Amino acid sequence: MLRTNLAWTDRQPATPATRLLTIGEAAAELGLEAHVLRFWERKFNQIAPVKRGGGRRYYGPEDIELLRRIQSLLYNDGFTIKGVQRLLDDESSRAVTRLDLRRQPETHLQVETRDADAARRQDIEDTLGDLRQALALLREALQ
Repeated sequence: MLRTNLAWTDRQPATPATRLLTIGEAAAELGLEAHVLRFWERKFNQIAPVKRGGGRRYYGPEDIELLRRIQSLLYNDGFTIKGVQRLLDDESSRAVTRLDLRRQPETHLQVETRDADAARRQDIEDTLGDLRQALALLREALQ
């Protein structure tokens, strides 16, 4: 239990999977020095730790995952920094393209819905016109 505002609560501390890590904790988690992470931040714009008071960096789970991937590409797979930059940029571009493709069907669906609504409206207007003609014929017959 944590003590907050002089009262005990049942709130559990953040789990490591959701907890933000300082640059020192992130570096230790990855087996790197903190200056390496600062360098990578300048080279890879995809790394975006939260910066709070005094410029302290806090890395979330997504950041740690990305840092592990960069570390593996550089140290295990033999990529250069430029190569990893290109790879990450290409993946970002493809993700945006996939996102755009996902949005397109919605646009087509909206257009089709509007077309269907217009067709239904036209059918209703045609039926209404037919009913008016029938009403006029009935009125003539009754006179």
